[in-house]
Amino acid sequence: MTGTDQGDETEFRSGFVCFVGRPNTGKSTLTNALVGSKIAITSSRPQTTRHTIRGIVHRDHAQLILVDTPGLHRPRTLLGQRLNDLVRDTYSEVDAIGFCIPADEKIGPGDRFILEQVRANAPRTPVVGLVTKIDKVSKQRLMEQLVAVSNLLGGDAEVVPVSAASGEQVEVVVDVFASVLPPGPAFYPDGELTDEPEDTMMAELIREAALEGVHDELPHSLAVVIEEVLPREGHENMLDVHAILYVERQSQKAIVIGKGGARLREVGTAARTQIEKLLGTRVYLDLHVKVAKDWQRDPKQMGKLGF
Repeated sequence: MTGTDQGDETEFRSGFVCFVGRPNTGKSTLTNALVGSKIAITSSRPQTTRHTIRGIVHRDHAQLILVDTPGLHRPRTLLGQRLNDLVRDTYSEVDAIGFCIPADEKIGPGDRFILEQVRANAPRTPVVGLVTKIDKVSKQRLMEQLVAVSNLLGGDAEVVPVSAASGEQVEVVVDVFASVLPPGPAFYPDGELTDEPEDTMMAELIREAALEGVHDELPHSLAVVIEEVLPREGHENMLDVHAILYVERQSQKAIVIGKGGARLREVGTAARTQIEKLLGTRVYLDLHVKVAKDWQRDPKQMGKLGF
């Protein structure tokens, strides 16, 4: 397909694409690679994504609106159940689904469970298999995984190998999705990369920084709320951003703050750099850590924290 005038709806295609898969299969990293900018936070910790982030991919022949969902998992808390419901609601309303399976992990019961959910909730929606992290395996292992994913999805489904880290096959992914989307005009103007509010993006960037190098339990227990954003008095092009990091236990608060506050300062430095890139202005970032006991199991507290 070649570039065409966007007014020609017989050629230009547009629509919503949802990535599904087990936690930590590269959905957020692939979203960022396709958009060409950091839209979704990434982490080596499973279940990092909490919101469906819309990243917008602009090409001459198509516009893809990528909905990056939390990984489907067997929930242990009310939060976990709500995240799963969010995924199911999302993929029942999109035009195409990308099923992410890493090249370096064998297909397991979790993958089959997700495919069952997709088929049940979106039986007529095209599903494209995305074998991610291909830079981590040999060619022989990759070929074996491509065959396995093709067998899982059925012979008619397209399967695309891709590495978000190296950029290999990223444009092929765009073209394959464009081919299954309906003809239609662009939903968003050129240059717009996401429709997420800036407060949500800032909170996610702070949470990403806080998750780096911490214990396994913390990703599920950490929430970030932007309290206020104010122009700095006497300083042009500078904002004061006040945020609160909520955890469930006092022991987790100690982990986030670190000895003498060192860990929290590292979090602030890393997050501030990303927030300044996002906003295009200098930022003073004020972080505080509070305990909201067992908030993942409390509907009232979850509502206050944006869930």
